[in-house]
Amino acid sequence: MRDPYDVLGVTRSASEAEVKKAYRRLAKTLHPDRNPDDPKAREKFSELTNAYEIVGDAEKRKKFDAGEIDAEGKPRFAGFEGFGAGAGGRGAGGPRGGFENFHFGFGSDAGGFRQGGRPGAGFDASDIFSDFFGAEATGRAGTRRAKAGADVRSETTITLQEAVKGVALRVTLPNGRDVEVSIPAGVADGQTVRLKGQGHPSPTGGPPGDVLVTVRVRPDRRFAIEGKDLRLRLPVRLDEAVLGAKVRTPTLEGAVELTIPPNSSTGRTLRLRGKGLPHAEGRGDLLVTIDVMLPPDADRDLEDLMKRWAETKTWDPRKDL
Repeated sequence: MRDPYDVLGVTRSASEAEVKKAYRRLAKTLHPDRNPDDPKAREKFSELTNAYEIVGDAEKRKKFDAGEIDAEGKPRFAGFEGFGAGAGGRGAGGPRGGFENFHFGFGSDAGGFRQGGRPGAGFDASDIFSDFFGAEATGRAGTRRAKAGADVRSETTITLQEAVKGVALRVTLPNGRDVEVSIPAGVADGQTVRLKGQGHPSPTGGPPGDVLVTVRVRPDRRFAIEGKDLRLRLPVRLDEAVLGAKVRTPTLEGAVELTIPPNSSTGRTLRLRGKGLPHAEGRGDLLVTIDVMLPPDADRDLEDLMKRWAETKTWDPRKDL
């Protein structure tokens, strides 16, 4: 293992800020995600990370400079009492010589030990990685949180009646797979239904993506959607409009009898409450607009009646134009 100062390219007198700056610069260059074609990229980055774990931690840096730990963060043997200088270059008279000055264990230190019975300070470079790798960076430098799989998008078309009542159906995805989709009552045109965890699997071991199904509501020849209300144009005969009548009127739940008031002109709108679309506060209304219709073929009796009526009436519906 090379000297961590050499790996980082800094001197032993470098400040904490200089060390961090050097690490940030090299990490951007050496990170494996930036070097997918370099088989040694992970090894180089690991060496850089280990170096920063030593020099970037004030306590470990102090121990390394004093010869108490090596470039991997492992303790240097100070020798046994009664013997000469150990591997660390210290005699038995060094600070607490022998094995008494450290304890092997599996703590959070990079070297996996605790010295002098006190837990090491540990090391966390997540703040650095979050700067240039975003929220994917985790607490352990050099590792990435597994990404979720990609979402799969599809569309389905339903009738207006199905949109009101809700419907369960099978949708074929772009990859040919069929999924069961429950469309909730009151779904609006363009709304998306999400199927959690049924999308593409993650290539990195993360959770699978979702299936997103956009719902399209097929236009209905009778009903026009106006927010949560529906509008219906209802044809009525001339006599029904003049005299008033009870007229069979379609709704999404079946036909009902609608009372047409006497003397109703084309464009008059009647409201059937609760016959519209579902929403958070209940149901919208059905707005019925009257269209006064004449027979498709000429009717002699109707013509004679209108002639007699016109001879005695002077009403002008266009007087205000």
